[in-house]
Amino acid sequence: MQTLNTAVRRIPAWTLYGAALGYMVWLFWLATTGGLGVEPIKALEHRLGEIALQLLIVGLAVTPLRRFIGFNLLKFRRAIGLIAFFFVFLHLLVWLVLDVQIVSQIWADIVKRPYITVGMASFVLLLPLALTSNNWSVRTLGPRWRTLHKATYGAALLGGLHFVMLAKGFQIEPLLYLGAVVGLLALRLVPRRSGGFSVPRPS
Repeated sequence: MQTLNTAVRRIPAWTLYGAALGYMVWLFWLATTGGLGVEPIKALEHRLGEIALQLLIVGLAVTPLRRFIGFNLLKFRRAIGLIAFFFVFLHLLVWLVLDVQIVSQIWADIVKRPYITVGMASFVLLLPLALTSNNWSVRTLGPRWRTLHKATYGAALLGGLHFVMLAKGFQIEPLLYLGAVVGLLALRLVPRRSGGFSVPRPS
């Protein structure tokens, strides 16, 4: 595991941002060229939201992976969180600008449709986390920074619930996503044991 961790530390974090940007551009290209089917806007909206939820789950997995098997991805956690936020933001933007389009209808949907209310609540929780995901905020907020960023847990739960509520009929995939979020959060309740893995934090 130490060899793997050493190899991972050699990968610059900016490569994640580059890969995410490339994937975003590719998705929008597919949407404009018919690569996302007969309803490209709906397909794009869904794909962006699903990727965002997957990234939130990956972010939640960083600590359990380090704690239970010694695989250290802490170097990339901030990048994963920021990329997840940008996918959520694009998901919301596609819904606002390309799907609904009518301003009065946007507010009506937020109020009257519970799955949209839950999704917006998740976005609101993520917004201050994205704004404070920088070294200046870490230094300024001190211990409060960690407390603030625990809101990620609630945002991920709401994101999973949003997906479940959005699904029509009984679908196993949204339940698996929500189950993954709940399971990863439950692992944080497992008491720490002495003699476990000790992986140094990246500088």
